[in-house]
Formats: sequence, C-alpha cells, structure tokens
Amino acid sequence: MFGLTKAELVLLRRLDTPRKVQDYLNKLPQNFEPDGDTCFSPRRVMKEKRAHCIEGAMLAALAFRLQGHKPLILDLESARHDFDHVIALFKQHGCWGAVSKTNHAVLRYREPVYRTIRELVLSYFHEYFDKKGLKTLRRYSKPVDLSRFDKKGWMTNEKDNWFVAQYLVEVDHEILLTRSQMATLRRADRVEIEAGEIIEWKKRKRKS
Repeated sequence: MFGLTKAELVLLRRLDTPRKVQDYLNKLPQNFEPDGDTCFSPRRVMKEKRAHCIEGAMLAALAFRLQGHKPLILDLESARHDFDHVIALFKQHGCWGAVSKTNHAVLRYREPVYRTIRELVLSYFHEYFDKKGLKTLRRYSKPVDLSRFDKKGWMTNEKDNWFVAQYLVEVDHEILLTRSQMATLRRADRVEIEAGEIIEWKKRKRKS
C-alpha cells in the first residue's frame, strides 16, 4: 500500500490513535541535521530514527492516512527572524487537535478540543516567542492535504521532500493579528523564557 514495505505498514498501523503517534515521535531523537539541512520522508524518518518538525508532521499525517483520514499538515509562520513550525492536524469529536514534533517544552501536542483551525493555531500564540521574549507567531497556512504530492513520492522518497517545504512557503496564509496588536504585545516573562529553553534531546558532539 502506497509503496510502503510490510515492516513500515506494521509500524505505522500500530500508531492508531493521535496519542500513539505523538508518543512515537517523542521517542524519536531530534534530527539536528549533522550533515546539512534535511526534509526526510516518512520512510527516511523510520529508517534514520530521527526527525524535526516538518519530518515528524509528515509521518504523523501518513499514520492518520492509514486510519482513513486525510493527511493534513499546517505551517505556523513566524516573524522573519524566528523559525516556522509545522504540525499535523487531526479531528476527533468534531474538534481539531495537532501532533507536533519539537525539541522544546513548548509548541507541542494539542488535544482535540478546538472548534476551528484558528482556535487551534491561537493556542500556540503565547508560547511562540524568541529568546528575548518577543512573541513572533504571525500567520498560518490553510491545511495542506499531502495527497497532492502522491506522484512525487512524499511518503517513501529516499531524497528530501523539499517540494513539500517549498509549497508550505508559497501557499496562502491567514493573518493572525493586526499591526496595532503587534505594537502592543507584551514580552514573555523570564520564567516563560527559561521554560521554553528546556529541551528533550541534547545535541551530541560528532566524533572526530
């Protein structure tokens, strides 16, 4: 199915709830890209046993697809000096939730309690800040159905899925707040900044 091997299907079908998908991603070490930028397909994530946000989101979307759902991801766009974040979307009980691969104590899993995509995105707003405490979340993409990339082999590609990353940059984004709102934003507190610096996986030094 979808060009996946038997072993890959067995692994992915075990991830039959959003909680199990998130637990699997949490156990994967963070992909620090020691050999340069990557955008692993789900196959590569399972093979390399590491991932960063967009790579984890694509694997989660594939797991949801095998459960009969659309493979949806969404881009959270930050101010220019900060980094975007990509999540996988799912819906339960008529509400939206998200699976998120991150190495930090923030921007993580969201329970399916949000009535709209905008509500879900706004749940990330107050914890989306830079090292100086500036809140930086600005826009979000419409949900992207990864099945549009089936012919490009996004699920099993041995090369990087840069076409997915590029599409997320180019697709329409919704504005979250006005210039007036941006001008009056309060910085995150010191304790919030310190909490945001907690990491799950430490970067290993490469052997010389």
